[in-house]
Amino acid sequence: MYQINDNYLKLPGSYLFSTIGKKVAAYSAANPDKNIIRLGIGDVTQPIAPSIIAAMHKAVDEMGNAETFHGYAPDLGYEFLRDAIAKNDYQARGCNISADEIFVSDGAKSDSGNIQEIFSTDNRIAVCDPVYPVYVDSNVMAGRTGTYDPKTETWSNVIYMPCTAENHFVPELPKETPDMIYLCLPNNPTGTTLTKGQLQEWVDYANKVGAVIIYDAAYEAYISEDNVAHSIYECKGATTCAIELRSFSKNAGFTGVRLGFTVVPKELKCNDVSLHALWARRHGTKFNGAPYIVQRAGEAVYSEAGKRELKAQVAYYMNNAKTIKNGLKDAGYEVYGGTNAPYIWLKTPNNMTSWEFFDYLLENANVVGTPGSGFGPSGEGYFRLTAFGNYENTVKALERIKAL
Repeated sequence: MYQINDNYLKLPGSYLFSTIGKKVAAYSAANPDKNIIRLGIGDVTQPIAPSIIAAMHKAVDEMGNAETFHGYAPDLGYEFLRDAIAKNDYQARGCNISADEIFVSDGAKSDSGNIQEIFSTDNRIAVCDPVYPVYVDSNVMAGRTGTYDPKTETWSNVIYMPCTAENHFVPELPKETPDMIYLCLPNNPTGTTLTKGQLQEWVDYANKVGAVIIYDAAYEAYISEDNVAHSIYECKGATTCAIELRSFSKNAGFTGVRLGFTVVPKELKCNDVSLHALWARRHGTKFNGAPYIVQRAGEAVYSEAGKRELKAQVAYYMNNAKTIKNGLKDAGYEVYGGTNAPYIWLKTPNNMTSWEFFDYLLENANVVGTPGSGFGPSGEGYFRLTAFGNYENTVKALERIKAL
């Protein structure tokens, strides 16, 4: 008889955002007259920019013509998109990354969950705490995390790097030596980041101990400070120790279109085995690439019109972040983030747990946010609000919260 992967049974509860969705659906069903404002899941609200829509329309027309029709995309992605990425995201910033080191996919979420497959299950991971839950969950499914302690909400074989108000939400180099280090910068959920100098320390550390850094740069477009790196490859020596994940979801509004990419440098090797070759083999076997139409849309992101339009969209969301942060500060809340990322991280009031505050906001202000405990044990007592709503609803939500 067939057997299941017992590691899936180790996962505690359901996925964070599924739990939120069920709670909100139940409340809506019981209170159909309530106007709920959602500042929880990090989904965008601004429509895709005109120049990108035009590129998609052109690609659709090409698909209806025998001479310009495209079937399966190349394993790594179309050269026109990989060239645009290499030139604009890396070479323009002084990073020595070539087009053939870029693997186009259907989004950073898929890659962040799948990348662990090329590593041994004997490897030990280190994660910031709190952090995006997919990193830990995917390693649980692989059997890499040990046993779960429901009291501490931690895994025995995971090295946690607490990011708290005491250390300004900046992770410290781990006291135990990891094999795989997950860094999300700017961070989801805290909205904080590292300076270039601080990030260089992590690169130096990884090269010293023989660890690999899985670097999630999904929110790099929101960086506003000059001393913050947009890519880990701006650091010396990063091509020998780091894999970078990128997404078009938040910088170009592709959450409903799906496009991302992963950079695996050819210099990155483990005992003379090329991780680039391993990921190419995995990427080709379990192809999760994006269609031609979507990749043409991605190319348009780097056009002059696309850059101009998306800069305005990023500014729109960051104005929301500023509005939320300043408004909550005025109301007496302890708040963080919102400068280099579209997330506000706030301390829950009156010693409420993060889920108690979730229920309190939903029931009394009809506002949905994200409980900090869902991002890790150090997230307890904190709460995440997203700036991805439209401005009018953002202001309304803020007014409701301030009125509590």
